[in-house]
Amino acid sequence: MKAFSHATFLASSGSPADMPPPGPPEIAFAGRSNVGKSSAINALLGRRRLAFTSKTPGRTQTLNFFELGEGARLVDLPGYGYARVPQALRAQWESLVGSYITARETLVGVVLVMDARHPLTSLDSQLIHFLGGVRLLVLLSKADKLNRAEQATTLKSVKASLQSEVRLFSSVTRQGVDESRDLLEHWFAASRGNKKPPVKGI
Repeated sequence: MKAFSHATFLASSGSPADMPPPGPPEIAFAGRSNVGKSSAINALLGRRRLAFTSKTPGRTQTLNFFELGEGARLVDLPGYGYARVPQALRAQWESLVGSYITARETLVGVVLVMDARHPLTSLDSQLIHFLGGVRLLVLLSKADKLNRAEQATTLKSVKASLQSEVRLFSSVTRQGVDESRDLLEHWFAASRGNKKPPVKGI
C-alpha cells in the first residue's frame, strides 16, 4: 500500500461540528508551533506545499484533513506553544484538539514532531501525557542541524525517556523519511485488518 503517494486536501475544521464524518483510519500530526511539522508532512507525502509551511508560529489554526490513497487520512493538528495569538483563541484550539484526540474513533496513531535541538519540552511532555495510550511516533525534526555525534546522543536520550517509536528526521536531507513512511503505512494496514497497532505505555 502506498497511501502517502496519493494525498489530496479534504477539509479544514475550526470546531468539532465542522470535522468530516469519521471514515477511514486517521493518523494525526502534532508539534510545537514552527517546529517543522508541515515540512515533515510534505516530505512524507512527497509534496512541496500540500501542508502550508510558514515562519510565523501558529499559522495552522484548524484541523486540516488530507485524504490518502486506499482509504486513509492524515490530520494536521494546530501547533501548540509560542503562537502569538489571543488567549481565547489558544483555548479554542486546545478544546478543538482535545475533542479530536479523545473522541475520534478512527484515530489510529499520532506523530509528534519535535525539534531535534530542543526535544521533550514541557509542552511536549504535557501532550504525551494527554495522549495516554494512543500509539505514538516521535520524529526528531531538523536533524540536519546536528552532527552525527549529537544526533546519536539526542536519539538515545529521547528513546530512554519514552516507550514509543523515535526517529531522527530531516525534510532537507530526507533522513528518516522512508523509514517513517513505511511505519505509518503499516499502522494503516494493521487498522484495516481490524488489528490496531499494539499500544505502548507512555
